[in-house]
Amino acid sequence: MKNKKVKKSGKAEEKNNKPGANKEAVQKAIENHKQAAAHHIEAAKHHMDAAKFYKAGNSEKAAHSTILAYGHHAIAGEFLSDEAKHHAQLLKETNYR
Repeated sequence: MKNKKVKKSGKAEEKNNKPGANKEAVQKAIENHKQAAAHHIEAAKHHMDAAKFYKAGNSEKAAHSTILAYGHHAIAGEFLSDEAKHHAQLLKETNYR
């Protein structure tokens, strides 16, 4: 069921009134952003460890921490990619308005 809502600019915008249709999408978006942020935080911690190990002259531990950081960046990227696909689908559904 769709109806039109008039914005202050005078242009009409369609609003989807299906019960729960957007709740799931919004919850998925929230989870994707939270997961991506959590992995970026973990990556930052590993980068800080790598810097500490390099400063101490322990390049083996620094390299290990760097690889762990890159892994967390990759995982965060997967959540962001999923979110980008979600936004692209929303744009397509609204004819890129």
